[in-house]
Amino acid sequence: MSEMRAARYDRYGPPEVLYEGTLPKPVAGPGEVLVRVHATSVNGGELSGRAGKLKLVTGRKFPKGIGVDIAGEIAEVGSSVRHLAVGDRVWGTMPHLTFGAAAEYVAVRPRQLSYAPEGIDLIQAAALPGVGTTAITALRDKIGLRSGERLLVRGAAGGVGSVAVQLGHALGAHVTALAGAKTLDLVRELGADEAHDYRTTGPAALGPFDAVLDTVGTGLSAYRRLLSPGGRMVSIAFDADRPLSSLGAVLASGVHGSRRIRFFTGNPLHRLFADLTGYVERGAVRPVIDTVHPLSGIAAAHRALESGGVRGKHVIRVLKEG
Repeated sequence: MSEMRAARYDRYGPPEVLYEGTLPKPVAGPGEVLVRVHATSVNGGELSGRAGKLKLVTGRKFPKGIGVDIAGEIAEVGSSVRHLAVGDRVWGTMPHLTFGAAAEYVAVRPRQLSYAPEGIDLIQAAALPGVGTTAITALRDKIGLRSGERLLVRGAAGGVGSVAVQLGHALGAHVTALAGAKTLDLVRELGADEAHDYRTTGPAALGPFDAVLDTVGTGLSAYRRLLSPGGRMVSIAFDADRPLSSLGAVLASGVHGSRRIRFFTGNPLHRLFADLTGYVERGAVRPVIDTVHPLSGIAAAHRALESGGVRGKHVIRVLKEG
């Protein structure tokens, strides 16, 4: 059996626990496809997982793989797969709560994928599957954002936030963005009608809003209070250092009926990836990339995301250049 390169770690800890190792190349089962991965990207939840803050989910068995987003081409098709063929450009994610996309090949079921959009390459595409489908689910499906409504996006320059600003603009909302001072021009370029430095503009200076999308996870109650009657709030993040207080804020908000804080974790499947492809091909959403790192630089990518000040996504180029 041939081997492949893959990012691994043998213990929980800082970014430096990550390394480029080797694994046996997987084989597609009857209902699976084998994807030759061109690139993946780093998502915030992976930082908590690698650091050991999610041990109840990730367990204590090592070594572990890392990476959720998939952008690549079909290398092998299982015997019962009909609608995908070798050579098709695809994107998607690993199954819910599993990791390992930072590898030269992954075997997944077709429901985890859709055709990648035309007009961008697969390195660019790797910045979008997880964060793009999360933004669609939050704004379109959970909040039901309508044209003319006022939307606040907290963490607007990050992965999910940068897509949410674009999507909110495309849906006709008035978008207010909270981000770092160095990224305010970026979020305005993405479609924000107003952009504020989160360090100098607190919730007391904002509102009211019809919808709030929180990607930070702290101070949830203060931002919920910015909702107008009938307003809706979704948070996609917990405060990893104070998980019980974050959970308490979400549960306590239930007494406020429609103005409660909704929380969800992404589990996208084929239809959502296809919807995201459509948004990209129509020009409503584009990838925002901070830095492209080689697979051997996976630790540097995690370190860069942890340091803050991100502009979009840190992408990992898995495919060797040349």
